[in-house]
Amino acid sequence: MSNIPAPARSCLAVGLAISILALDAQARPLAQSAEEAAWQDQVIAPEDLEPLPPDEDAGFDADGLPRSFRMELLMSRTERGAETFTETGASLGGFRDTEMHGTFSLDATVQRADGRQGRDAEWGGKATLWQRGLYMDGGWRANNGLGVLNTPSPELLRQQYRFFLPSVPFAGASTEWLQGRDDLQLQASLGRAGVFNGARVVGFELADGNVGSVSGQWRLDSRWRAAASVLATDGRIVPDEQGGTFFQDGRTRALHAATGWDDGRNSVNTNLQASNGDFGNAWGAWLDVQHERGRYTHNYGAFNLQPDLAWGAQPINNDNRGAYYRLNYQHARWTWNAGFDRITSISGDTFDGWYGTAFARYQASTATGYGASVALRDAGDSDALATQLFLDRTNRWGNSRAQLEYAGSTGGAKDDSWQLSLDQSLQLQQGKRLTLTAAYGELSYDDRPATGTYSVAAYGGIDLTDRLTLDGTARWTQGDGPDAFRGADINLNLAWRVANRWWLVATLYENRGSRRSPFVIDPLATEQPFVNLPRDRSVFLSLRYERQAGTSAAVIGGNPGSAAGSVQGSVFLDENDDGQRSASELPAANVTVLLDGRFAVRTDSQGNFEFPRVAVGSHQVEVVPDNLPLPWFLDEQADRRSIEVVVRETTRVDIGARRQR
Repeated sequence: MSNIPAPARSCLAVGLAISILALDAQARPLAQSAEEAAWQDQVIAPEDLEPLPPDEDAGFDADGLPRSFRMELLMSRTERGAETFTETGASLGGFRDTEMHGTFSLDATVQRADGRQGRDAEWGGKATLWQRGLYMDGGWRANNGLGVLNTPSPELLRQQYRFFLPSVPFAGASTEWLQGRDDLQLQASLGRAGVFNGARVVGFELADGNVGSVSGQWRLDSRWRAAASVLATDGRIVPDEQGGTFFQDGRTRALHAATGWDDGRNSVNTNLQASNGDFGNAWGAWLDVQHERGRYTHNYGAFNLQPDLAWGAQPINNDNRGAYYRLNYQHARWTWNAGFDRITSISGDTFDGWYGTAFARYQASTATGYGASVALRDAGDSDALATQLFLDRTNRWGNSRAQLEYAGSTGGAKDDSWQLSLDQSLQLQQGKRLTLTAAYGELSYDDRPATGTYSVAAYGGIDLTDRLTLDGTARWTQGDGPDAFRGADINLNLAWRVANRWWLVATLYENRGSRRSPFVIDPLATEQPFVNLPRDRSVFLSLRYERQAGTSAAVIGGNPGSAAGSVQGSVFLDENDDGQRSASELPAANVTVLLDGRFAVRTDSQGNFEFPRVAVGSHQVEVVPDNLPLPWFLDEQADRRSIEVVVRETTRVDIGARRQR
């Protein structure tokens, strides 16, 4: 029986049950004529059997190593204010595993935009080719990239507690060589600077300048590590009046060096950064220390960052010096932390004062948890307070959160804002998810009158039929006041599986405005642009082809013919820092996600990603925060997740980016 396919076993079981019922109904006449007639089996005629359900794996080619291919043709029409333009294009992608040369992953687009900003039709696009897991003699392993990439950085330089250095997008080549025996990493990249563009089909617009980087990390002994990176860029990215970005001319050369000491419970990281170029010469240094004592974790450090300090093309923290301290406690029921910063402006033109935070959460029962947070900024003549109260509850419908936020300030621009929100993550069947959010608040910016705003939002997906799927986000907002936004914010996808491996997808996208949170008062958080944009409405239509083949077990080195499942998930900006994606929280688009360090995909416009046909067993999902907007970051627990894939099931992974509160 173990060799009989599952649908056949189901039909045999149904046939056996029906036969037993038939035998029971005829038991008495059979007993009376037992001496007159021989026993006859009751067999269901083949023409009376129900047809077997369609096998989704029918025609799957299991020969060879894993490989996949996808192609998508897209058409779109966009209305942005008084401007209307069309865009057509195509995207190609996939991966192929090899025995001798690692895994090759491709992500490419080509686009043609007509009528954008009054310009003639233009061609554009991007392409990225990765070779990962190329094993060499001497214990070396190489990862090589070609096309539109982000500057690489060693692991030690990415492990920052209080300050975050961004990567720089460019078009060129990148290489990384790893040797696990000596914990050695060598990296280099070179190419042309640029910025991402496009509506549905993501492209890359080259700038007049180059980008180059060289970096490395090595182990000094069992506890000490060191790393250094040199980055040279032509131009820097600044926001424009339409909420986008452009490159401003000017050269920057920067150096970042660090040492790290770690004995398992305690660690000390020292960082030194220097930059020079057309925007000025400056240097900076910071120290991060961590001690673990039972249930308590202590983090503290000091920093000195001169004015005009730069790193590549992105804005970073500068013009401040000071120190910070954080205390974290975690137990079965209690989780709390508290800390403070003392910050002094070197030039006298930026923040100068104290900044304190506190957070506590208590798990009262298996179903109920509640907590609060507070942040206080004291700058003498300009004080600010932000506080949050929340209640988490698990019920028969899923997980609920009620949250009340307040922010107020005195001196300078007097702003008082509050918002009440209710989140409900519904518990649905496998393959279906839905999160609902309702909120009302009065938000005030820059000493302007408060804007009363209430909204309802939904995020999720549902299988309407076996071949029709609806997923996306939708938010309806109504408000009054000087910064009021009235209308819908929609990103919906309707996918129809017209044939095996073929999908027809229709997308409706509408967005207006740009908002920053008044409840984040961290003086070291990079200031985000706040502009009111005209309505941006787009309709997309795409035809997609997908094909997977190869022995899925080769992903983890298993035997041919092993069972498979799939991995789906999203990367999002976790506004309330609860680890769950709410309907009102924004996605992180165009971020690289790796499976087992070899297979690479990028998140789409809704922050979603997918790895189809993954071998059953343990795997690791890693997010490379290459295009996360500052000051969002991924901590060590979030950027790498260990997952367990179950046969014929989809393992869901939602990864939230955090920011200091």
